[in-house]
Amino acid sequence: MPDHVTSALVLILPWPLILVGLLAGRAADRHARRVRRLTQGAASFAVFAALLAALNYRWGMARSVTYVAVVLPVGLGRLAITVYVNALTVLMILLVSFVGLIVARYSSRYMDGDAHEGRFHRWLSLTLGAFFTLIVTGNIWGFFLSWFVTSLSLHELLAFYRERPGAVLAARKKYLLHRLSDVALFVAFVLVIRTLRTSQFAGLVPALAAHPGPLPAPLEIAAGLILLSAVLKSAQFPTHGWLIQVMEAPTPVSALMHAGIIYTGAFLLLRTSPLIARVDWAWDVLIVGGLASVAAASLMMMTATNIKESLAYSTCAQMGFMLMECGLGLYSVAVLHIIAHSVYKAHAFLSSGSVVDTFRAPVPSVVPRPTTLAAGAGALAAATAATIGAGALFGATLQREPALIAVGAVLTAATAQLLLQAFRARSSGTAGVLLRLAVLCVLVAVAYFGLHRLFVHLLGTSLPPERLQAHGVPPVLLWLIATIFLGLLLLQQALPRIREKPLGQAAWVHLYNDLYVDDFLSRLVHGLERSTRMRGLRPSLRRPPRDASS
Repeated sequence: MPDHVTSALVLILPWPLILVGLLAGRAADRHARRVRRLTQGAASFAVFAALLAALNYRWGMARSVTYVAVVLPVGLGRLAITVYVNALTVLMILLVSFVGLIVARYSSRYMDGDAHEGRFHRWLSLTLGAFFTLIVTGNIWGFFLSWFVTSLSLHELLAFYRERPGAVLAARKKYLLHRLSDVALFVAFVLVIRTLRTSQFAGLVPALAAHPGPLPAPLEIAAGLILLSAVLKSAQFPTHGWLIQVMEAPTPVSALMHAGIIYTGAFLLLRTSPLIARVDWAWDVLIVGGLASVAAASLMMMTATNIKESLAYSTCAQMGFMLMECGLGLYSVAVLHIIAHSVYKAHAFLSSGSVVDTFRAPVPSVVPRPTTLAAGAGALAAATAATIGAGALFGATLQREPALIAVGAVLTAATAQLLLQAFRARSSGTAGVLLRLAVLCVLVAVAYFGLHRLFVHLLGTSLPPERLQAHGVPPVLLWLIATIFLGLLLLQQALPRIREKPLGQAAWVHLYNDLYVDDFLSRLVHGLERSTRMRGLRPSLRRPPRDASS
């Protein structure tokens, strides 16, 4: 069989979804059932094509292919239909096709009977199709066009209920921030292409090899603009407000957003990682910015009053964690994180409505006992021992892999919290529970280091080697990571006592209001709406005509 079988499968994977969205057009609501069936069929085909592509890639029938190319003026390279086949592409299409099919099937029940069900499935198809194209394209300008179209299609889903002012305001905030992200990315790509003379992602590594010393200033600027674009797309603090407030969109949209589309910023960093790995200060920006988002979102999540808000804050924190991993050079861990978080968050959102079931059955009241200093120290020591032991089992030490061990400190804080929860429960079986949780902590630590080795092997040369950044990150940042996550652990344990203090109550109010950082953006959007009559100038924001039945 030819070696471009995988390329052909990857090339045709998005097109059924795109065609469903394009052909449905304005008549989608009149043929809602047909559009729904076609969307599910196209999503099922995507899963089938992704599985075949993965098998063929495993058998060695894989080659990146350029099918059509157009030369652009003024040294902007070529706009091409290019399929970029590597391990990262295969893993991502498997993940997105799986999540996309689940969301499409869930939507068929969730949106059944809605007056605009057809329009919903139309934009769902276009969003998935554009996102698939973003993942599989190897051309930089093809990536940018897919990036732009994915955002516009998602906007229609986020603003689906235009009669809800909160949903529309949040969608407009996202619209404004994403357009800023688009401008930053466009300028960055222009600088990269004109400096390196390549418009293919596969050409970045050999082109950068021609600059063994310090990179030219245009590439340094491009790296900064790529970071800005990724941060804006990832809803990082302090631009995270829209991600929390857009929860008024249909639940399938929330699942698709938090389990898929939100990763476009992280995926941009993975695609441009050969450049990011050569810019030392970019690592520090990603680590510090990611840590700031993790800390802020984690604290705000404690004040959330509903399950969807908690999940949204969790996504903001997890995206900060992924950016931090990229800053540490742990690109394989970031890919593993994307896959694990995507599957978890899709399940969390799609099952969020059943959370009320847990309150219907009688639950025995358990009076937790306060956490003592000895219990906290014991839990932390046990979790640390499990992490260090598992790391030693796989040859990971602080001297050889400092970044991996630093992220392992986060694992230590999480497993210590599990042990503390078991200790606080007043029950005769506490000893047995502690023993089982201790075994679980060891297994989790082993899984962390084991999966890291597995993904390093699977991804191979798709991403830069970790050693390029692992020993270049300042030790003070590694200690800062461990300190912040340990501080969050201690703060969460002391939260009941802190809330009883006047200062704690005041801090709670400020955190509940997102530290007021989103108010500026809200006023800006309202001002733009009044001054430019945004509803009239942007068709995507206009209220659709109501049906006679409504």
